[in-house]
Amino acid sequence: MDLINNVSLMLFLILALGLLMGSISFKGISLESSAVIFIALIFGHFGVKLPLVLQQIGLVFFIYSVGIQAGPGFFSSFKKQGATLLILTAIIIFSGAVVTYSLTFFFKVDQNLSVGLFAGALTSTPGLAAAIESTNSPIASIGYGIAYPFGVLGVILFVKIAPKLFRINLREEEIKYNTEITTDFPKVIHKNYVVENPKIFGKSIEELNVRTMTKTNISRVFHNDITVTPTTTIKLYQGDIIKAVGKEEDLKKLELLIGTETAEKIPLDKKFIVKSILVTEKEIVNKSLAEIGLFSNYNATATCIRRSGIDITPTAKTKFQFGDRVTVACSENDLRGILELFGDNKKVLESFPFFSSSIGIILGVLIGLVMIPIPYLNFKLGITGGVLLSSLVLSKVGKTGPIIWNISGQPNQFIRQLGLLFFLASVGTEAGHNIVKTFNKNGFYLFGIGAVITIVPMIVAIIIGHYKFKINFLTLLGALTGGMTSTPALSAMDTISESNAPQIAYASVYPLALVLVVVFSQLLSIL
Repeated sequence: MDLINNVSLMLFLILALGLLMGSISFKGISLESSAVIFIALIFGHFGVKLPLVLQQIGLVFFIYSVGIQAGPGFFSSFKKQGATLLILTAIIIFSGAVVTYSLTFFFKVDQNLSVGLFAGALTSTPGLAAAIESTNSPIASIGYGIAYPFGVLGVILFVKIAPKLFRINLREEEIKYNTEITTDFPKVIHKNYVVENPKIFGKSIEELNVRTMTKTNISRVFHNDITVTPTTTIKLYQGDIIKAVGKEEDLKKLELLIGTETAEKIPLDKKFIVKSILVTEKEIVNKSLAEIGLFSNYNATATCIRRSGIDITPTAKTKFQFGDRVTVACSENDLRGILELFGDNKKVLESFPFFSSSIGIILGVLIGLVMIPIPYLNFKLGITGGVLLSSLVLSKVGKTGPIIWNISGQPNQFIRQLGLLFFLASVGTEAGHNIVKTFNKNGFYLFGIGAVITIVPMIVAIIIGHYKFKINFLTLLGALTGGMTSTPALSAMDTISESNAPQIAYASVYPLALVLVVVFSQLLSIL
């Protein structure tokens, strides 16, 4: 039997062995899915070759899912973090590209190999995908495989020793960060108040214009021993108790308007419900709270929206996004209509939208074919850059007519992992044919070049971030792991700090880092 040419057998054997190898952990460090490429290189050396179509399908699925996931964070990071962390990320990628170009030019390393070293040193599989497409050569994957192990290990070691090298007290940094974050991003809380202001007795919530005046939401009113969901016409009387949701600063404004805070609890009427509901109905995506008429049509109040791990106090202008989780206070009689309004269908979130994804990928491929006029260069985004740009923009748009572009977490993660595995297996076997020849020609100094490409950008970033930008060190380390696209290094920070500062900084810069690594991989391939 000619087993070596059995594509199905070889593909899944490579995947199984690669995932098995990736599951092996040494002191918390593992190669995870990237181990597939090492197994594929070995199989390729012994003559196994998988169809090119697997590489192409894997590439577009992987890149598209990355862009869909990164899109909202990519655009919002410009607003939330300002220029500082984004500039720092650009410095990391740019310095890595400069070191790559300088060392590989000096040591006369094959250009295709050098781009792979750059992607591996920054542990960026999208960068590898861009490198292979730009160079039209699988040799880049060999460079990636050489530089990747130290790219993972080097960043982990650096974030662990950096506080000692710079004599930073991480506990003090945690305290500083917590003080800053409380000021910049106040939590959404709820409190009860007694109606005591004579000027508001007998006036309705609509007349008082509570939501606009205080930026808070009244979710319950306790009147004459009955708990009700407030409507626009409900009036407040002396001694009533209200429950309000908002930020601490805004609730102080409400207290001035209503009356003093009370610890007395509002008993829940059997017909009164507070429920968390998923936004899965296409018709309300990109519509505001005022447009859907939740308050006026259903006598219900949206007290909080949880989106991407963040609690948002909704206002009349707040627009809903697919997958939002909305906390609604309403009567039992109105609940059915509200559920139909929002959808609340988990199955919709669990299915992969093949139609919208196909349209998005088609647009990306077409964008990638457009030649971009750059002096002295014939530059185009290619499949990788085009699909990435398309998915970033579409995920930000969210909805066009009846088409929902966003993909929820589980199906997006599945298609991303599937695409990555197919891509690594195919490109690895193709490159494996030349792996021995490459090592014989270049020697093991390529490991050293890869290590330098990993280390130099981190040193540059930590010095500029600490001494020039004065960034909180925990935030700086998080931005560093994001700029190096190193999730294992971020995980390693759990052992040195209990703060979530690194995770927030990582999430803010990671999308930009993904894009920049792809761009610079393409630039390195044509310089």
